[in-house]
Amino acid sequence: MPAVEKKSPISSNRWIFSYLLAEKKIFIPSLIALFVTAGLSLAFPYFLKELVGNPVDSLRNAVPPAEILAKINEIILKLIAVLFLQATIGYFRVQGFIRSGESALNRLRKDLFKHLLHLPVPYFQDQRAGSLSNRVSADLALVRETLLSTVPQAVRQTVVLIGGLIFIFIASWKLSVVMLGCIPVVVLLIAFFGRKVRNHSKAAQQSLAEASTVIEESVQNIADVKSFNNQPFECERYESSLQSFLAVTLRGAKARGAFLSFIIFVLFGTIAFVVWYGARMYSVGDITWENFFFFIIFSIFVGASLGSFPEIISQFQQTAGATERLREILDMQGERKTGNSGIALKGQISLDNVSFNYPSRPEITTLSEISVQIPAGQRTAIVGPSGAGKSTLFSLILGFNDPTSGNIRFDGTDAQDFSLDCLRSQIAIVPQEVMLFGGTISENIAYGKPGASADEIEHAAKLANAHDFIAELPSAYETMVGPRGTKLSGGQRQRIAIARAILADPKILLLDEATSALDSESERLVNEALERLMKNRTSLVIAHRLSTVRHADQILVISKGKLVEQGNHDNLYAANGTYRFLAETQLQ
Repeated sequence: MPAVEKKSPISSNRWIFSYLLAEKKIFIPSLIALFVTAGLSLAFPYFLKELVGNPVDSLRNAVPPAEILAKINEIILKLIAVLFLQATIGYFRVQGFIRSGESALNRLRKDLFKHLLHLPVPYFQDQRAGSLSNRVSADLALVRETLLSTVPQAVRQTVVLIGGLIFIFIASWKLSVVMLGCIPVVVLLIAFFGRKVRNHSKAAQQSLAEASTVIEESVQNIADVKSFNNQPFECERYESSLQSFLAVTLRGAKARGAFLSFIIFVLFGTIAFVVWYGARMYSVGDITWENFFFFIIFSIFVGASLGSFPEIISQFQQTAGATERLREILDMQGERKTGNSGIALKGQISLDNVSFNYPSRPEITTLSEISVQIPAGQRTAIVGPSGAGKSTLFSLILGFNDPTSGNIRFDGTDAQDFSLDCLRSQIAIVPQEVMLFGGTISENIAYGKPGASADEIEHAAKLANAHDFIAELPSAYETMVGPRGTKLSGGQRQRIAIARAILADPKILLLDEATSALDSESERLVNEALERLMKNRTSLVIAHRLSTVRHADQILVISKGKLVEQGNHDNLYAANGTYRFLAETQLQ
């Protein structure tokens, strides 16, 4: 498990808002607009007071009814104008909040994904890829809901509640009938527009799910991502998905803005109509002042505002927990980024007294004091019983793990003096169990060299004996391989992995020979491709077949984490030791 850096004392809410402030050119004006619209909503009780109070004063002063009605009409027009202004500002405020919020979330997503890809491999060995990606997605969903909905709602409801508590009104049955008569129409219109908003929200979730797929695939195939040094390529692929998601959400922002404006204008307009109607009733003596006053306040402000606060507080609490989990990931120490870069390797590897223990099993020595010279351009076979430490040796060469003791050198220079990017850009691995990305065959081959031309991809496929079966597929190189390559056979996946390695043109090859589970024809094709791939390259092969061992320049025999024998096939076979036993049993 990588070390966790010291956390900043900044609170979770302030940490999230720091991302929002990075979009301050949009966020701050939107926040100001929020306070303005909340303030305009406070003007509502003022106009209601004027609407009710003026007729009362006028009647007390024996003003003619015609003048009273004229005054009422003047006040209601002013109120409608204020509501229209509030709705208009609200329309742009909603878009601004969504734009700044989604942009801030995209920045947070990119930071998280980039940091995940640069975490050491042991971290992923302790995690379940699906669980990790779902955890990130779920936590970000909570943060998104808070930034885009809960924060504006909390500010607005606080202001409205303060204003609403000023007035308490109780309704007469006549006014209740008028209001109830308006509710069905308003509810139907809200349901109609609300469905459109939900459709946009569903499309946004689908687009976000597609972006999340990039995270899941990259985490599941982290060894391939790191082996081919493709962290920048994955970041670019993820950013492209996020841009598509952002475009969908911005289209939905217009619908949400229009929906909110409709709610503000129609709902409050309905209330204003009831108030206006009640004022007319009062002017002719159909309702008492006290009942009219209590009705206004109760129906507008108190109930809805108070009812929203439990949900607001709960949402903030959930978000605080989610941000803590996200910060835990960002606080974890990544792989080393220092060291020489841009140096071309010749391919010579030396191990000097290399020992290794997995941090999760410190009491078990996986590799013990291994010293060996691997000449550049030669083929070295590694054999040994299952669990001997062969695959662990590969992980040390790739820098997935660092030796517990001893040194690994490339061309005589300590591996720690190279940047990991420099080393991995000149090393390619063909694993025993090939897991492809869920794109096309062409995209999977090009993973060895992002941006490769179609001719380069086809040439690599021909050298890997993959071109013939690819050409027979209905969509040829544009055929979708399915999740993890499940639409292709084991031999086909293996040849695509070889084509990918050929395209990478590495100095050092790490091959976990995978022909033991293939039929004879597939094995022949894969072996031919491997021979072309290993030519004139430093090749380390975890051997499962005697044919591979016989052609090796040297053979390393590892047993229980130790190098027990070393030499060529004839010498080791004649020695009548561990190698001969393996050759007569497991390698046949």
